[in-house]
Amino acid sequence: MSELSVRHLLGIKYLSRQDLDLIFETADHFKEVLSRSIKKVPSLRDITIANIFFENSTRTKLSFELAEKRLSADVINFSAAQSSVRKGETLIDTVNNILSMKVDMVVMRHPNPGAGIFLSKHVKASIVNAGDGAHEHPTQALLDSYSIREKLGGVGGKKVVIVGDILHSRVALSNIFALQLQGAEVRVCGPKTLIPKYVESLGVRVEPNLRKALEWCDVANMLRIQNERMDMSYFPTTREYTRQFGINKPLLDSLDKDIVIMHPGPINRGVEITSDVADSSQSIILNQVENGVAIRMAVIYLLASKIK
Repeated sequence: MSELSVRHLLGIKYLSRQDLDLIFETADHFKEVLSRSIKKVPSLRDITIANIFFENSTRTKLSFELAEKRLSADVINFSAAQSSVRKGETLIDTVNNILSMKVDMVVMRHPNPGAGIFLSKHVKASIVNAGDGAHEHPTQALLDSYSIREKLGGVGGKKVVIVGDILHSRVALSNIFALQLQGAEVRVCGPKTLIPKYVESLGVRVEPNLRKALEWCDVANMLRIQNERMDMSYFPTTREYTRQFGINKPLLDSLDKDIVIMHPGPINRGVEITSDVADSSQSIILNQVENGVAIRMAVIYLLASKIK
C-alpha cells in the first residue's frame, strides 16, 4: 500500500490498519530527516496549508507549523480570536475566504465535535482534524502509538490504560480506536463521573482502582482534567482527585515492574502526575513531542499526494 485510503484525516475511526502502518513507515523516514543537520526537504514546495485554530493551542499548532515548514509548504496561520468569526462570520464563509487564496489543505481545531467532517463535505481542500471538541484528535493518537511502537517494539498485544478525564477527552477516544486497531488491549481508569457510559461498548474495560490498573498495564497514558470543558463539578476537590488517580514516584516504584508513562500535555504537574514521574526514565513524554513533528509531516505528505 503506497497511499492512504482517505482524502482527509478526520478521525482514527476512518482509517485502516494499513493506513496506520503507512503513516508510521513514512514517519520513520521523516524522523531520519529531522536528525540531519539540514532538517528541510522540498517535498511540498507547491502546496499551501492553512492552520485554522478556533481554540487556543500551543503544542499542536507549533508542531503542525514546524512539520509544514520542514516539508517546504507555504503556511498561513489563522486565529479565530483575531478574525471575523467574532463578528458573526460562519465557519464555511471563513474557510471559503481562505480557500479563495488557493489553499490546498486546511488543518483545523474547533470546539464543536464533527466540525472537520462538516467542512470536508463543503470545501474542496483536504482537511486535517487537529481536534474537534471532545470527539477526536487523530494526530495525537498516531504519535502516541508511534511512541509506544518505538519504545516497546510494537503495539500489538500491549496493555494500555488511559487514566483521567475520559469523558471530555478527544485524545482518549482517538487512542482507543488506534490502539485497538493495532491489537492492543485498552482499559480506562478515573472517577466514575468522568467515565462515559458508552465506553464499554467500545470493547474497553473500566478499572476504577489506579493501583490495579498500573499493575495490569504496560503503558499508562495520563490525561489532564479538562476544566475548560466542564460545566459542573465532577469530583469533590483537586486534592481528592490527585490522591486517588494521580501518579507519584513512590507509587511507581512500588510496582513490581517498569511501566511506560505517557502524557499528551499540557501537564498539570502535581495533579495527574508529579514532576519526578514526568521527568523519570520511565516517561516518554518528550519523545511524544518529538515524534509529533515526524507523524504530522507523514500525514501532511501522504494527504498532499492525493491533492489534484
